[in-house]
Amino acid sequence: MTGKRWNGVRVLGLAVTALLGAVGCGRSAPPVLNAEPGSQAAQATAAGVDSIWALAETRFRRGDWEKTITALERANLEMLPTDPRRARLHFMIAESMYQQADFLQAAREFRRVSDETPGDPLAPDALLRAGDSFASLWRRPELDPTYGQTAMATYSEVSNRFPGTPAARQGQQRLLELQDQFAWKQYKAGSYYMHLKAYDSAILYYRDVVATYPRSRAAPRALMDLVKAYYKLGYYEDVKETCGYIRRFHANVKGLAEVCPTDQEAS
Repeated sequence: MTGKRWNGVRVLGLAVTALLGAVGCGRSAPPVLNAEPGSQAAQATAAGVDSIWALAETRFRRGDWEKTITALERANLEMLPTDPRRARLHFMIAESMYQQADFLQAAREFRRVSDETPGDPLAPDALLRAGDSFASLWRRPELDPTYGQTAMATYSEVSNRFPGTPAARQGQQRLLELQDQFAWKQYKAGSYYMHLKAYDSAILYYRDVVATYPRSRAAPRALMDLVKAYYKLGYYEDVKETCGYIRRFHANVKGLAEVCPTDQEAS
């Protein structure tokens, strides 16, 4: 599941690559560097930057990531600070880093676009891709959750800073997917304690799944196992209350009749 999910993010990155190539066509270059406007030196410098830029875009579209970065870093040295292509330049560098699995550095470059040029059309997508980069650093739920938590915070930030954008909608979907992974992490911890017959500890984890991630796929299973733990400890009032909750919000969960038989809840 996780592999498919992040393969999908990588495919999306390649789609962004194609989109960037299409958007880049037709942009005119501004006067460049410290030459007198209109002078031969200024024209020569502008032409040189345009040449490097065209080379970088060609390499980017071909997926030649390392050479793309080299060309873009050279263009970055030649451009004026006010060149409108700078945001796109850093986005392309970040995407090239992402495609080379340099996720941490990619996240930094994507954030640079969204934070330094928040009015640029690429800013929402850049922040979304920063979230993707952090999420790609947290591929397995059993690992340290720091990067996963940072990814969730970043996806939420996309919605807060750029509401109504396609990037915000995609960020919300990815946020739900990450929350699902966190829910399974907590559920597995609860199951571990359940196996050890440490029912009180198991209950704490199952309750956390339900309270923190109520829309996750793990929530119904956590509720069912919560009922089993309550039975083991003789908490029949909790059994009755939890079974009622399951019938109300997860009536189609598999095994409900066995775990919550109506004639045995209070026995």
